[in-house]
Amino acid sequence: MRTLLRGGRVVDPGSGFDGIADVLLDDGRVEAVGPGLHAPEATEVDVEGLVVGPGFVDLHSHVHSIAGQRLQAMDGVTTALDLEAGLMPIDRAYAEAANAGRPLHYGFSASWGAARAQVLADIAPDASIDSGLAILGNPRWQRSSSKAELTAWLSLLEAELAKGALGIGVLMGYAPATEPGEFLAVAHLAAKAGVPTYTHVRELVEVDPAIPVDGSVEIVAAAGETGAAMHHCHVNSTSGHHIDRVLATLETARSEGSRVTVEAYPYGAGSTAVGAAFLEPDRLRLKGLRPSSVVILETGERVRDEARLRQVRQQDPGAPCLLEFLDERDPRDRGLLHQALAFPDAVVASDAMPVYWKDGRTESTEWPLPAGGTTHPRTAGTFAKTLRLMVREAGEWTWLEAFRRCSYLPSRLLDDVAPQARHKGHLGAGADADLVVLDPAAITDAATYTDPTRPSIGVRHLYVAGVPVVSEGNLNIDALPGRPLRGEPR
Repeated sequence: MRTLLRGGRVVDPGSGFDGIADVLLDDGRVEAVGPGLHAPEATEVDVEGLVVGPGFVDLHSHVHSIAGQRLQAMDGVTTALDLEAGLMPIDRAYAEAANAGRPLHYGFSASWGAARAQVLADIAPDASIDSGLAILGNPRWQRSSSKAELTAWLSLLEAELAKGALGIGVLMGYAPATEPGEFLAVAHLAAKAGVPTYTHVRELVEVDPAIPVDGSVEIVAAAGETGAAMHHCHVNSTSGHHIDRVLATLETARSEGSRVTVEAYPYGAGSTAVGAAFLEPDRLRLKGLRPSSVVILETGERVRDEARLRQVRQQDPGAPCLLEFLDERDPRDRGLLHQALAFPDAVVASDAMPVYWKDGRTESTEWPLPAGGTTHPRTAGTFAKTLRLMVREAGEWTWLEAFRRCSYLPSRLLDDVAPQARHKGHLGAGADADLVVLDPAAITDAATYTDPTRPSIGVRHLYVAGVPVVSEGNLNIDALPGRPLRGEPR
């Protein structure tokens, strides 16, 4: 199918082009970009007055459903990857996504947490996000490993890389007391295999002086020692009020040649399983937070005190919840969120979470989504909110810079592990026909903490592999063109 997008403002972060042009798509690729293109047999779409750019590549999405990916499509995402946590076994994760169909491209890292859970706690992973959340609250896998255990779970990770995992996802923040040598061993494995790591770092020393090693120092030290490419996930949520020191640590490491990258999202609350190690009442106090900072997603309950928090953690450690780590109403806290997004070369990544309904469903093929679905608003609104804040309101990013942060830079993190990623994040001839067309005056988020499944506003068209998933602002419910992004066997 050939499509000609006529007369839009084309923004290509790969070449630096920003100007009025046409874009011709053919057979899932960008065939040509330029003024006055002639293709009489193509379906012509008038995009005058709109911005046309490469679709957003989300490195950090825990959405493994048609329902969740449709929300992300309306936010401008064309590729949604679960790299921080990953899934295991990787073959099953890819097969199940392909069998169900996806509106967006998808991919997974090798799961450090699942590999450790299999070896240390005899928990067989089943490649699902629900079981993964349950594992997060299980203390049996959070201890340090014996030499034999370390060898065993490193071997599992190596086998997953051989099957095409997109690097190694490391949930260090969920096992914060583990021996630092184990993280270094993962970095050595990643360097040897030529793949990135994607890490939820452990606590900062300002929060917990007894931590074995400061989380931000650990990741830069491992990158410096091993030469591995190491990605620091959601620096906004793990750094909180200490973002100045953390960003300075990362910048120093980068200036010295370490391969450290960073991501952020524009919200002051995170989402996780209520049994996570960092939600233990004593650890919350160390962060300057209280049980009332925790909200159970399914019921909307704001936890009243430490006794209740301990109760819900014991009863259902995998229950999804919100954790308010910054107050978005406070100008100082808003400034900290802005600082994380504005950090040079920080990429935008959502940490999108599944949509849950009270009847237990985590999937729906209905559109609009059935009422009563709960999730974090970042699932539906991360990219549109970032564009509203950084381009429309603050004027700190040009559209070229916005597409560089949302499309180009995240794609380049994957070039070595998955060469097919080299066709993403730009609009050069031969690039993947993954494009977003947005209204620059209207783009904004609509999802809130109380109404989190409201789709973003302003994405007028979205093409995935050349297939229109969004047309004239409306979702095409029959479109499931998503394809796997998979690493080369290592």
